[in-house]
Amino acid sequence: MGIGPVAWQPARDVSFFARDRFRDSGPMTTVREFTRPYCQRSNARAVRSCLATLAFYFLTLWAAIDAALGGLWAAAAGLIVLNAFGGVRLYVLQHDCGHASLFESRRLNDLAGYGLSTFTLTPFRAMQYNHNVHHAHIGDLDARDTGEIHTMTLREWENAPWHRRLAYRIYRNPLFLLPVGGLYTYLLRYRWPKNAMTVGLSEVMAQNAVLMAWLGLIWALAGVTGLWVWLATVFVAGMIGVFLVYLQHNFEDTYWDRRPDLSPRKAALVGASALDLGAVWDLATGNIAYHDIHHFNARIPSYNLRRCHLALRRELDAPVIHWPAALASFRLKLWDETAGKLVPFPRSPAPGERPGPVAPAR
Repeated sequence: MGIGPVAWQPARDVSFFARDRFRDSGPMTTVREFTRPYCQRSNARAVRSCLATLAFYFLTLWAAIDAALGGLWAAAAGLIVLNAFGGVRLYVLQHDCGHASLFESRRLNDLAGYGLSTFTLTPFRAMQYNHNVHHAHIGDLDARDTGEIHTMTLREWENAPWHRRLAYRIYRNPLFLLPVGGLYTYLLRYRWPKNAMTVGLSEVMAQNAVLMAWLGLIWALAGVTGLWVWLATVFVAGMIGVFLVYLQHNFEDTYWDRRPDLSPRKAALVGASALDLGAVWDLATGNIAYHDIHHFNARIPSYNLRRCHLALRRELDAPVIHWPAALASFRLKLWDETAGKLVPFPRSPAPGERPGPVAPAR
């Protein structure tokens, strides 16, 4: 029994994906047809989502800074966490703009995407470009150099020298992956020369200039303490973001394959998870945890994702990941191409014990 879900069917029963269908009370209907009504975009809902999230973000940031200035560090810490979730929601909204799925027109999506980028630390076009590459290569073992959380195969691990194994062990340790990965992704990755030259250096530099103006305003109003509080919220938000990104594609019965056998449809539904971590978590993270249907149909706005997924779960036996399985998935490190699942590191033989073949995780 796998610890993670497989969207809509058991991992190795691929008949559903060959049909790409489910049965409701009437005729056979494709999953895409089922999700189509939830692609309806609403400027009113988009504006409410943006304004409410921005208001929450600014309120909690100022409250955290005010608490820190007053020496109320416990209160400041709690408010920093709340503000970090506000930052995560802003990123999800910007991500929707990158798919042109938040507002009804592409122009409004672009304007909102640029506007939100100051508070997400993410240049809009760089984020859009990287995320489109991610969608294009999900589950592709031959395209793992796209900036995702790197996953070695079991065969690669067995053939790797000791220093590469050590580096990979450190990299995949959540105590390293979450904090360092968060800072790298949101402070450096999107500003890296490769990204900047791909999407346009002037655009990235303009976003940096606006970001510096925002930080200058914080410094003018609250001094160095304000900047430290802001940096703390960025640190926490980055860890939440990497936590989500990890769980969206790293669970036992996820999907990887090599071309030409790779199935993009199966990669979308099986290679991405459905995280049911509670209604409060969904609210705090903009429903992005329902990542399987997002990958299958990226036109669904975040404000419709939860409703769409719950409706689809009423039609199918669609298992999801809950908190115990979500946390347990961090023990899974390697893709076993033979077993077709993500597995832990192989157990090292005890002194005097003869090493045997690596058994797939159960």
